[in-house]
Amino acid sequence: MRIIAGEFKSRRLKTLPGAKTRPTSDKLRETLFNVLGASVQGAVFADCYAGSGAVGLEALSRGAEFVYLLENHRPAVRVIEQNLKSLGLEEGYQVLALDVCAGLRLLERDGARLDLVFLDPPYKAAEEYARALALLGDSKLLAPAARVIAEHHPRLPLEERYGALARTRTLRHGDSALSFYTIA
Repeated sequence: MRIIAGEFKSRRLKTLPGAKTRPTSDKLRETLFNVLGASVQGAVFADCYAGSGAVGLEALSRGAEFVYLLENHRPAVRVIEQNLKSLGLEEGYQVLALDVCAGLRLLERDGARLDLVFLDPPYKAAEEYARALALLGDSKLLAPAARVIAEHHPRLPLEERYGALARTRTLRHGDSALSFYTIA
């Protein structure tokens, strides 16, 4: 796994060994960031269910102002910390070693405003999509033009709406799909 573009282009990232995690592939990350384009520049980005942190680190590499990396699996948090250290990053991010919904509620209490949110829970944890999307759709966390993107299995039916969030687009890519939501 590597950073695709930006300041850290081609830098390698560590991932958790074994088949227990499903990192977002380089090709799917490239598709995601091609769609997001210039909106990443200066954005406050949240990488939820961050795993290795690859998506959030890609956002930092492409000019995000600040990235929150939310991950509650301790071995994954250690991998994120190793990746941050290997890139020499000392600021511009915060790792929240919490359940994603608990982390999002903490950010809301702290007054954070998110421009871009990426959700990638384990495909088998379908209830996590509904929990996180519903929380985001009913929160004050999202900036007015925010976008929320959920990576999911193409056969997992996500709702068209979650509170104020409405799906605007779905891209299928192999055994993954990206659903894009904005505030309606």
